[in-house]
Amino acid sequence: MDRDTATADVQTADVQTADAQAARKPAADVRRRLPRTDAVLADPRLAEAARRLGRALVKSEVVRALERARAGEIPPESVADAAAGALPPTAGGLRPVVNATGVLLHTNLGRAPLSRAAREAVDAACGPTDVELDLTTGARSRRGASVLDALCGAVPHAEAAHVVGNGAAALVLAATALAAGKEIIVSRGEMVEIGDGFRLPDLLVSTGARLREVGTTNRTSAEDYAAAIGPGTGFVLKVHPSNFRITGFTRSASVAELARVCPPGVPVVADIGSGLLRPEPALPDEPDASGWLRAGASLVTASGDKLLGGPQCGLLLGRAGLVRRLARHPLARALRVDKLTLAALEATVRGPAAPVRTMLHADPGGLRARAERLAAELRGADVDARAVDSEAAVGGGGAPGVTLPSAAVSLPEEYAGPLRLGEPAVLGRVEGGRCLIDLRTVPPERDADVAEAVRRAAKAAANGRGEE
Repeated sequence: MDRDTATADVQTADVQTADAQAARKPAADVRRRLPRTDAVLADPRLAEAARRLGRALVKSEVVRALERARAGEIPPESVADAAAGALPPTAGGLRPVVNATGVLLHTNLGRAPLSRAAREAVDAACGPTDVELDLTTGARSRRGASVLDALCGAVPHAEAAHVVGNGAAALVLAATALAAGKEIIVSRGEMVEIGDGFRLPDLLVSTGARLREVGTTNRTSAEDYAAAIGPGTGFVLKVHPSNFRITGFTRSASVAELARVCPPGVPVVADIGSGLLRPEPALPDEPDASGWLRAGASLVTASGDKLLGGPQCGLLLGRAGLVRRLARHPLARALRVDKLTLAALEATVRGPAAPVRTMLHADPGGLRARAERLAAELRGADVDARAVDSEAAVGGGGAPGVTLPSAAVSLPEEYAGPLRLGEPAVLGRVEGGRCLIDLRTVPPERDADVAEAVRRAAKAAANGRGEE
């Protein structure tokens, strides 16, 4: 190696060393400027959040913001701002969502939204309550007596009522208490799958009961049931196919027909699924608990978080002796609901119309007018928005095939993701290459929130395309 080459190598090495030192210097400067964790936590916004959300949750956001500053993503001076901006509104992980799908009872969104009366009742029940106490005598009382009285008042043909965790739990309790080791007679056309892969036959067999299938998929008569009833029959089960329809050459036995062919001691248990306590004019083909009990059902099971519009729970309504037998079964203890569910359920039954009823009866003309106003406002902000007619659905395993005329704001499909991830989160539906914000499921008082969410989604979509 000659002298010139050696000198060049040394100079190159010196330059590389200098570059490395220069690169390390800013990083070192950032580390020196990073605030201490306790100093950030002392920020008044974060101190207040720690009292509201818990110190551990707030500290985790501070640590995350410090890591971002250390990586050069944000300046050290912005750590407190970043941590405060990332804090959730509550200590829970569930995020509120504006349901703009047009599906009134969206299972993935928790089905029926609670009324203001129900939410206030839950808030009042958060502390100590008289859920199992008679304040007059000071003695223990029947659990949730007032809500059971409310249910019987709403369904006069029900001699008694009981509440469990959900609709499936109501059927499980009935099968366990009335048919363990016996047969449940059910039509082949009513062996339904109830969602998320759970099938009614599997659910019932898990209780120790045996299923006796009668009829065919499309046609089952009362005589089919009568021929199958015997000494080993626990009960006859009538299931309303609330999440599908069979049309064409069909026949099914009514509750009244089943009540006529069942001998004494063999009850008719009827599952209405959708949770209507009384007839609903907007859904004339949907059965209700009062109607089926009047027709002769011994026991009706239903869900509380569907068309009733209450919290998730399962309702058992019917003959006093049967309901008492179920309520005293050991399994009933494992399936019972808490005081918050009881409070929300009673307020739903006794109180003003639940949101699901308001959505069900929304005026299509009024929905169209709202869509026109929103679309015009958004177009004024350079958003590609159009008012369009749409069709909403009941959802939640209720009123299959029934559509409700509605109106929506039509947006570019690319807005769907930013809307879901925004604040507030807005869930629309993608149809025909457009994102529809269906207003039948959006309360009118949330229109301004939706408009602001759309404007932010438009900006996020533009940034994603590299536009200014």
